[in-house]
Amino acid sequence: MQPSVLSPPVLSADVALFLDFDGCLVDIAPRPDAVEIPHGLFQRLDRLHDRLNGALALVSGRDIADLRSWLPDFPGVIAGSHGAELSLDGTTIQKAHDIDLDVAALHADAAQAVSVHPSILVEPKPHGVALHYRADPSLRAVAEAAMRRLARAHPGMILQPAKMAIELRPAGTGKGGAVERLMATPPFGGRTPVYAGDDLTDEEAMAVAQAYGGFGVKIGEGESLAFYRLPDPSALAQWLDRSLQGGA
Repeated sequence: MQPSVLSPPVLSADVALFLDFDGCLVDIAPRPDAVEIPHGLFQRLDRLHDRLNGALALVSGRDIADLRSWLPDFPGVIAGSHGAELSLDGTTIQKAHDIDLDVAALHADAAQAVSVHPSILVEPKPHGVALHYRADPSLRAVAEAAMRRLARAHPGMILQPAKMAIELRPAGTGKGGAVERLMATPPFGGRTPVYAGDDLTDEEAMAVAQAYGGFGVKIGEGESLAFYRLPDPSALAQWLDRSLQGGA
């Protein structure tokens, strides 16, 4: 890890661009269903998709259906649920991994595990579950202990720390694997990968980007292996706009 401080260079048209959603394209909200889409985001993503000849992807812990509800006309590829889901054509959602999971039981067990702590938000996901303690950070240890118990009760699930949250996701999934898979397919293959994200879940994807000769961009505070850093989603938007203008 390194305290990256440099602003990233403007993007050339031959990169493959991978973007996280929460904390990257949109500001973090108190609840996942309370984010606000910044003015101009739809148009910016459309222009990036055109400039990069389609080599643009969202890579998120959210499931694809949820992402589509916020960005219904996103023209690029979407890797959702930490890479457990993949949509290459904008409509079809394919499972990127074979997952044997009783997701209903997992969701019920998670809700029961923190039922005495209403300030812990349970976020059910198609391939896992997250506990958010943003409303009361003092409950971090409670949330983490609950998730460790759930991981033991549901083999094949692994713990994934995140910002003010702890998540269970299927073993074998991850944002890094999603980027690696996409880099082996058109139109991403042969390009220089650039990954921007704000969370611990994004670090493995940045490592993959750098292993392929590209770089990561850390959004916000915290240690990161990324070469570059931007303070917030607004700064990311400005950087992307400069890239679209050719660095002017």
